[in-house]
Amino acid sequence: MNEKQLEAEQQYYLAISVAKSMFQSGIISAEVLAIIDTKLLEKWQPISAILLSDNPLTL
Repeated sequence: MNEKQLEAEQQYYLAISVAKSMFQSGIISAEVLAIIDTKLLEKWQPISAILLSDNPLTL
């Protein structure tokens, strides 16, 4: 994994943790969380998260 890929992983996990916290607090719905996750996967394309995600991503 190169520096760019590592940065993408970190940015994705930081952003999705905020979104999950908002979901757990009832601020956003599961549907919105899934949309956010998909958008973050598209933006950052983190290797490990794409492999583990429940939301399909077409590259």
